[in-house]
Amino acid sequence: MNLLVVGGGGREHAIIKKLRENPAVETVYALPGNGGIAADAVCVPEIGAKDIDGIVSFAKSHAIDFAVVAPDDPLALGCVDRLHAVGIPCFGPDAKAARIEASKVFSKNLMKKYGIPTADYQVFSDAAKALEYLRTASFPIVIKADGLALGKGVLIPTTYAEAEDAVRSIMEDKVFGESGNEIVIEEFLTGPEVSVLAFTDGTAIAPMVSSMDHKRAGDGDTGLNTGGMGTVAPNPYYTAEVAQQCMDTIFLPTLAAMRAEGCPFKGCLYFGLMITPKGPKVIEYNCRFGDPETQVVLPLLKTDLLTVMQAVENETLADLTVEWHDGAAACVILASGGYPSAYEKGKEMTIPTELPANVTVYHAGSALKDGKLVTAGGRVLGVTARAATLETALSDAYAAAQRIHFDGVYMRHDIGQRALAAGKG
Repeated sequence: MNLLVVGGGGREHAIIKKLRENPAVETVYALPGNGGIAADAVCVPEIGAKDIDGIVSFAKSHAIDFAVVAPDDPLALGCVDRLHAVGIPCFGPDAKAARIEASKVFSKNLMKKYGIPTADYQVFSDAAKALEYLRTASFPIVIKADGLALGKGVLIPTTYAEAEDAVRSIMEDKVFGESGNEIVIEEFLTGPEVSVLAFTDGTAIAPMVSSMDHKRAGDGDTGLNTGGMGTVAPNPYYTAEVAQQCMDTIFLPTLAAMRAEGCPFKGCLYFGLMITPKGPKVIEYNCRFGDPETQVVLPLLKTDLLTVMQAVENETLADLTVEWHDGAAACVILASGGYPSAYEKGKEMTIPTELPANVTVYHAGSALKDGKLVTAGGRVLGVTARAATLETALSDAYAAAQRIHFDGVYMRHDIGQRALAAGKG
């Protein structure tokens, strides 16, 4: 089989490595891919993830048997719709279903209409009215740009002055472009956060192992928000009782709501949850695999990934038992110095040719220059280890990460510590 994976980051590298475990897979093409992914797939750097015409043309001319559209932008732009239109089986939601992430207003209104637990909120398309509302609001408060904003469209002001700056920058200065034409202002929830990715064919659902992300740039959850500095799985706060609550009050009702709205969701549905004192609530939905959650969740998948994805596409997921390995996984992100603010690119990397069998290095922001791997992004590598316990997985991931070098390399040193403490509590 010839496969095509749209995207070029650490998430896509994890998906590609897992897909290659199926013996029927001959060639995997990555559009655009990156320097490190080139070791596992044929990269096509001239076709970007948002070049829908280019992707469809390539898929047709290269006899692609199955495609995986991984990032949010091409999903929202209808990449799956276009591939289906030319007869190519595909994993991922169509554009109508992708609105669950592409529009915060759509997803919040969906939850309100169908009684799915989430934070109270208001929607504004006028900055003056938003500011008027904020004058009597309680802080901290959450302000979200309606559309896609590279994971950066959520701000949490702690004062009115900060909130005014946030509203003006999103709605008037258009720091997120058209994504800021509307905003959602919602109450600030408290409690442990949990990420749960789930395979779904629109009716049946197979939740993946829960995970815990670490968004802040610095140790002790300090510094700026990032795309994620590391992850662990499973998340100790996601107990069997909480999982059942989520299935009954969030997961199945969300699928039913999407069907009722005429846009059934097929693909990977990401539930960003908070376990509040009043029970689990939805912080956000994503219409695709999370990054870097994928880098700890997929190594724990025992069932063949392509088989699961085909069952989703064929709407036969209920007939498949999706199995998971025991134990835990941990991912430590190696970032460029200065990330998530300004950082330099083109730094040559040194990665050991031999690493322990339980360790995998996923490339997020790397490029090939004169045959050598160099940095090409803020988040450069994800070093993942799978082991019997989280403690061992973390130890092994950090031991491997310490052996990788490039100028300005930066990592957090406390990934998983909160999870370890919770697990012992």
